[in-house]
Amino acid sequence: MVEKYSIRTDLALEEKERFEEENVEVQGVVLEEEYDKEREIRTTTVKIKTENGAKTMGKPVGTYITMEAPNLAVPDEGYHREVSVKIAECVEKLLKGKWKKRSKDEDISILMVGLGNREVTPDALGPYVADNLNITRHIVREYGKYAMGEDEVTLVSALVPGVMAQTGMETAEIVRGVVAETKPDVILVVDALAARNSKRLNRTIQIADTGISPGSGVGNHRNAITEDSIGIPVIAIGVPTVVDAATIVNDAMENLMKEMEHSEALKGVGVVLQGYHAAEKYELVRQLISPHLNGMFVTPKDIDDTVKRISFTISEGLNLLFSRNEERGEMTGQAHNHEEKGI
Repeated sequence: MVEKYSIRTDLALEEKERFEEENVEVQGVVLEEEYDKEREIRTTTVKIKTENGAKTMGKPVGTYITMEAPNLAVPDEGYHREVSVKIAECVEKLLKGKWKKRSKDEDISILMVGLGNREVTPDALGPYVADNLNITRHIVREYGKYAMGEDEVTLVSALVPGVMAQTGMETAEIVRGVVAETKPDVILVVDALAARNSKRLNRTIQIADTGISPGSGVGNHRNAITEDSIGIPVIAIGVPTVVDAATIVNDAMENLMKEMEHSEALKGVGVVLQGYHAAEKYELVRQLISPHLNGMFVTPKDIDDTVKRISFTISEGLNLLFSRNEERGEMTGQAHNHEEKGI
């Protein structure tokens, strides 16, 4: 019965949690969890190892790293610096073995693709990250890598392809054309996601080595940007900025059922509803709110400032990753100093 219904989410962690709630064991899927007390960041790694596990989860085979940072939506510069350092560590972990040099004299080339519609604030995360990224490809090609003051550099270029309604082209088509011309080693895709749990909005970052299907979380499926479709490795970074309205109603219903258990008059109703699977209850809610709220997605009221702040945090993490080792060490050291001083 669980497979019959689909709760809209882009987060692999939430898909895994859904099966755990239903006491369903998913073969071929491994979950690893760690908690950084100093940074207050919980990192969960979901590894989908088999095609059977991928089919059950509805996600491609690969590694999905989910960072949960409760204060990510808060304007705390020191905390955001900690998150940037962690982002650099996680992306570097997924990039290992994927960005081998083509020859001894050539440096690594990275194409960052900022997905989303700049005109729609919750969907503008990708373009905002591209705005803050340190672009170096044109400088190195024009003046050589020594113009950057380094022996080895990462050639960083960025693309903001917009959405199909603006260009008339699939994003994957644009990316394929740019890749054919510029020949990067790896693509980094940044996009806004949809979450199942409203508590994860603007507080969670997912980093995956499987690429991305733009719009899939809100039911607007576009051509996937993956290694199979593009021809080079694709790392996807996303932050959930919207949640399905049915999810909010469903959460309210869950709380109501818990209260019903303590009421003698309504206890029987609560027991009946508790007998439904989570996916069945979600589908029931969607039917109840249709057509008035069906297809509606909700975002926090302070999304304007939050998206800009998080986009800067992600871009700083990527800039840190592609910078010189000395600079990375300095920034990491600064972050730890902020911890010790309680900033």
